[in-house]
This record gives sequence, structure tokens and C-alpha cells, in this order.
Amino acid sequence: MNQRDWHSIVSGGKAGFASAVLRLLAGIAACVYLAIIHIRNLLFGKELFKSYAVTHAGLKTTDRTQATVPVISVGNITVGGTGKTPMVIWLCNFLRTKDINCAILTRGYKAPAGGGYDEPAMLIKNCPGTAVVVNADRLAGALEAVKRHRAQVLIMDDGFQHRRLHRDIDIVTIDATLPFGYNRVLPAGLLREPVSALKRAHAAILTRCDSVSKDDLIKLTETIGGTNPKMVVAQTIHAPVCVRTADKNDIPLAKLKAKKVFAFCGIANPDAFLATLSRLKANLVGSKIYDDHHKYSANDFNEMCRDAEQSKAEIILTTEKDYNKIICFSGNKGGMVLAYLAVRVQFISGEEQITQLIERSLAGKIPKKRTV
Repeated sequence: MNQRDWHSIVSGGKAGFASAVLRLLAGIAACVYLAIIHIRNLLFGKELFKSYAVTHAGLKTTDRTQATVPVISVGNITVGGTGKTPMVIWLCNFLRTKDINCAILTRGYKAPAGGGYDEPAMLIKNCPGTAVVVNADRLAGALEAVKRHRAQVLIMDDGFQHRRLHRDIDIVTIDATLPFGYNRVLPAGLLREPVSALKRAHAAILTRCDSVSKDDLIKLTETIGGTNPKMVVAQTIHAPVCVRTADKNDIPLAKLKAKKVFAFCGIANPDAFLATLSRLKANLVGSKIYDDHHKYSANDFNEMCRDAEQSKAEIILTTEKDYNKIICFSGNKGGMVLAYLAVRVQFISGEEQITQLIERSLAGKIPKKRTV
């Protein structure tokens, strides 16, 4: 069963006896999962499970009176893509404008041999000069970032549920098109935690706000505010910049109308990608959707090229994450151009409040850079 089929079942969109049974079983499993989440959060809240900070000397500590390296977490409360990685890139580049040496902590999602990582590759490309530490153990990654890379601030990618590493700011990204994952926790829905978990967050970044109505945005903002009135709420879009090819010969967005495009992606919200192409009036002649974090193979790429060729496509277009995983197979693509849609975070509202939150939280905590 693929990702889209499962979403159809848990959302109630797929009828039938088998789907009803699966929803019932998923509901039972969700109750068990929810109990585990509550117990885990309770243990962290009572400090029976410890959260550690990292000192500037590269040691872990639970002593909050010590001077420690600030941590900014960017995470979410649902599975799948909510725009965390573009937000991490924005945050990293913002800190660099302040001459702050930051490092990014990420777990990474490994592709097949030779295929590399998707998020880390994207982070390295878009955050030049910033250390990207790949380690599922975020505390170990934090220690490495401080000892080896002399990081003054740590940015934890996908870190909202990774509570073992203490953080100074918790930023949660929320996809405005599907904010609360059918309002049920895994596996009956897409929530990693109940919506009430937002009480731990300092800020919510609503993403893909151009894909929903103003009324829906107002309702969503009110729901979030009702859960945590103190939280800063900002609205953003993923603004397309250009179509970028392997030879860095950028194609202006306006030219997509005149090019025959075959699109593919393996992300959590493929409809958002296709909707963006539609808004750009791309001449879409075919498409192929894979599950989130799909591990592409040479056969996948060859099959995709055959489909694109049959559609008489001129460009095979994907997301930057997918491009980083598929580029190693791109030697034989005929006369077609393999490219990705480059996007950047653009704030509609709340940017000043977010920057003020960051500056206020980091004030007095950044030591001078050490020289070799």
C-alpha cells in the first residue's frame, strides 16, 4: 500500500469494508501510541527523562545555570513535509547575517548507495560555510558540532519530538493545506503528537499559505492561538525562484509555459508541488508520484525517462530534495533536461516577530568566535 492510498483510508475518503476495518485497527493502535506519547512527555516534564544542554567547551550538562550553546529547533507535529528544510535554510542564513557561526543538526534520510542524503544535501548546497552534522542522536551531533566546528548556535532540523537535547527556541512548521493530519495521531491520522503539544512551542510558521483561503488562515491562526496564546504565529509561502539545471543554466519561470514538462516527486505533499506548477502555468504533459523519502533506483529513473519521452517532454522537473537523490542516475536522459524547481521562504506576515524572538532569546548567549 502506498502513501496516497493510506491517506485516502485514514481521511475517510476510501469507502468499503476493508477500509473500515483498517481504520478501526488504526484507531486502536493510535490509542496505544497516544498513551506512550503522554507518558513520555510526562516523564520529560517531571525531569525523570533528562534533557541535556551543551557547554561551549563541548560538554553535556543538565545544569541550566551554566553558559550553554543556544539551540533552535525547527520541527512539526505531523509526519511528512511541512516546509521544515526551507525554514532551516532561512534561519541559518539569517544567523549568518549576524556573523553567528551556526551548525545544523539533522538525522538525514539516506538514499541507496551513491544516492546521498536528501535534506543534508539540500542544506549543504543552500547554506555554504555552515557545518551540517548528520546523526540520529541529536545530543551526540550537538557535541560534535561544538567540539569540531565551534558552533555558537545549533539549529536542530526536525527536532520538536527529540527532547533529549534542550532547546532555547522551539519553532513548529505547519502546512496550512493539511495542518493537523486529519486530527488523529498515528497511525489513524498524521499527527505525531496531539495538537495540545503546541503548548511547548515558541513559534508556529504556517507554510503554503497561498494554497488556502484567507478565511481558512484566520481559523487556523485562531486554533493555534487558542492552544498557545503566547506563541508567535507567522505566515509564509514557498516562493518559486527559477528552474535550475545541472549546468546551473537557470530557466526563467515564465518559460515553463512554452516547455513541455514531465514532473515527478517523492514528498509528503505532492499535490502542493503539482499545484505550484499549475499556478506557474507550466505545460504539464505527464507526472509520476512516489512515496515520501522514496529511495530512487536506476530503474526508477530509466522508467521515468521512458514515460517522459513518450509524453514528448522537454524538461523532467522535480523538487530540490528529489533532484539531489536522482542526479547520480541522470547520465542517460536523452535530449531532455533534468531540473528542479528552486524555491525560497517568503514571509507574508510575522517575520519581524520571528526575528525579534530569535534575537531576544540569543541575547548575551553568543561568545566571541575563537581563533585557531
